[in-house]
Amino acid sequence: MIDFTNAIEEFNNYKGSEKKKTLIYDNKKYLVKFPDPIREKNKNISYINNAFSEYIGSNVFRIAGFKTQNTLLGKYDYKGKEKIVCACEDFTDNENVLYEFENLALSTNPDKKIETELNDIMEVIEENKMINTEETKRKFWEMFVVDSLIGNTDRHNGNWGFLLNKTTGNIEFAPIYDCGSCLNPMLEDEEIEKMNDTELKNLAINCYSCIKENGKKINYMSFISQRKNEECNNAIKRLFTNIDIKEIENFIDNIECISSVRKEFYKKIINQRYNILKNVYEKCK
Repeated sequence: MIDFTNAIEEFNNYKGSEKKKTLIYDNKKYLVKFPDPIREKNKNISYINNAFSEYIGSNVFRIAGFKTQNTLLGKYDYKGKEKIVCACEDFTDNENVLYEFENLALSTNPDKKIETELNDIMEVIEENKMINTEETKRKFWEMFVVDSLIGNTDRHNGNWGFLLNKTTGNIEFAPIYDCGSCLNPMLEDEEIEKMNDTELKNLAINCYSCIKENGKKINYMSFISQRKNEECNNAIKRLFTNIDIKEIENFIDNIECISSVRKEFYKKIINQRYNILKNVYEKCK
């Protein structure tokens, strides 16, 4: 793994709740996310799994054909303690500026507070004249499908958006970033070892997006299986054949610092959801 301990540090200007540093490594700027302090009683977990979630989630998107933020797993020595970190390369620069969806929502409808209600999100996309409505909807639903595969519980309005080129004025869907809340990062290896197939299946299907419908968080697998949203159905039809499950499994297998128990868990839970997507794809195509 890459050792970021002696990388050049800059003042951190990134938002978010997790511990982080801004580091320059190999002449590139990275947001380096650290494991947070333990927040729950009777938990042995040290939040190390957030780094794995970020790294794997981002690369599942990459395998599915998305532009994604480049991520690197590494280590950082802090006061004699080695911490597993995920370094997320900054894809912005003086020319290219990130505008998160929440900022777009604030400027679109001054009479309404926009949170994560699905109808409100669609309304902003349809009303805002600066973005390509149809392309944004396509990208949004494709992102939703892959988030369902990795079980991302925190794709809120502040961690997806648009990249503006200040010279050309071109606006495009930003590379996928901030996937640290996927793949059950709070589960300890000991909990995973005790989990039977039925419990794992239930965990896979009872996963909720932070996007809401009628005030309730959307259950990914239930929403997708019902096939009531045609834009979601079309996203599955476009995207499913790009999801190479064997490549995803091989990618997970080749990560050196993850335990074999956790690797098998990641592969099994992704496969559970993949098979549901496959069933929906077969019905929709």
